[in-house]
Amino acid sequence: MKHQAVSLMLLTMGLSSAWAQNDKDIKELLKASGCMSCHGIDEKVVGPAFQAIAAKYAGQADAADTLAQSVRNGSRGKWGRIPMPPHASLAADDLKTMTTWVMKQKP
Repeated sequence: MKHQAVSLMLLTMGLSSAWAQNDKDIKELLKASGCMSCHGIDEKVVGPAFQAIAAKYAGQADAADTLAQSVRNGSRGKWGRIPMPPHASLAADDLKTMTTWVMKQKP
């Protein structure tokens, strides 16, 4: 029993470390893609904060795909008067990674 508890603790620590690295990588991807120029994680910059986006689309099963489409094609009127320009050059896999991460942000 003690062995199982230690194994579980080590597994949990390893997963936390892997998530932290993945989180760091995704933040770097967001910066490299220009997303962080207009969006903050918890504060509005030009566009809404990622946490506000996640809250608005919470509960929608296809939210990450909907966001990816908005990023790729641009959008108008969803968050006020300032439109988001299209980012058609972003790879589909990167868009999916980024929008899935955005939907996991909590205030």
